[in-house]
Amino acid sequence: MDQTAAQRLVFAMLDADGDGIVSEDEYLARARNVALATGREEDDPLAVTARTLGRKAWASMDADGDGRMTFDEYAAWAGAEAFDTVCAPVLGALFDLADADQDGTLDFSQFTALRTALNNPAANAEAAFAALDADGVGRVGRGDYIAAIRAHVTGEGSPMGAALYSRPLEDIPA
Repeated sequence: MDQTAAQRLVFAMLDADGDGIVSEDEYLARARNVALATGREEDDPLAVTARTLGRKAWASMDADGDGRMTFDEYAAWAGAEAFDTVCAPVLGALFDLADADQDGTLDFSQFTALRTALNNPAANAEAAFAALDADGVGRVGRGDYIAAIRAHVTGEGSPMGAALYSRPLEDIPA
């Protein structure tokens, strides 16, 4: 899958209401949704960190500051550098919210809670988890998780990304 196709799939996941625009509220709801899905309170330090990093990411993505991000804005922003400097910390903070025992890994239940809170279909979680749990120990590490998402969004290809974002491209507004 090329980078533009991968970006369209990620953008569609961020566009929770499917209107072709990611609003600031939609993007910032990600931290709240993960906190709720994992039973964490709003004032939990991990939730606060995820919200803070999410606000920083949003400020970087919303190039014109209008509180709305189009696909063109996202595509112009997204890439390896943006992922490494902005997205990876946010994804790490969201991962940490789902990591109940804070051991740096997620079991299948935690992984599913995280990804469905981030607007991926629950039906895709099993294949995505299996793609990351290559050794079959039943746990997914933080570093492997972030690396797999990076590979997907930069167009390098990721079995986890392909499984999570399996919405057909023809169903995604151009």
